[in-house]
Amino acid sequence: MALRLLPRDQLVKTGDVDHADWNYEGLLGFVSRQRYRLVVELLRGRSIGKVLEVGYGSGVFLPELARHARELFGADVHPHGDEVTRALELAGIHATLVEAPAEQLPFAAGTFDAVVAVSTFEFVSDVGLAIDEIARVLAPGGCAIVVTPGASPLLDFALRIATGEDAKRDFGDRRETIVSTLTKHMKLDRMATFPLPVGLTVYRALRLVKR
Repeated sequence: MALRLLPRDQLVKTGDVDHADWNYEGLLGFVSRQRYRLVVELLRGRSIGKVLEVGYGSGVFLPELARHARELFGADVHPHGDEVTRALELAGIHATLVEAPAEQLPFAAGTFDAVVAVSTFEFVSDVGLAIDEIARVLAPGGCAIVVTPGASPLLDFALRIATGEDAKRDFGDRRETIVSTLTKHMKLDRMATFPLPVGLTVYRALRLVKR
């Protein structure tokens, strides 16, 4: 089944590292969309009442998440929530969006059946605090699904050639420590990857549960 993403002409540009438009660009779009396919794979078979997307950006993935949950919520540090809400409503999607960092979510403990973060943690300053906060807002039996990029000079070179972006500049050294920090604070339940035929891991998706 094809992913249901927010239409390209409805995307709101929310910041310098918001590249939701990449999802519609040929080979680059194919690769970028694999992040969302990994999330769908790890959500499959779970009963989800409320889902929170941390780092929702333009809201591009929320229409697909609406297929898997009864209520949608999003948290992000950018101030464009009202614009994204209007764009989502044009697509028939209702979501409650808040302006908040991953380290300080304005929700009660045990609120969500699932929390999703796609290409978010490489921009979070305190990964341990953020994943503890995500664990706090998860209901018993809930899960967090985190997608993060692999770290490879070859992948970084390909990204620079394809987009002009510098992964080392944007992410620093955080990619090398995200997985170990996440699994230190929560229990790894399952991992899925998008590997290239040459054996390079472009994206890793971790499904995490409370210890």
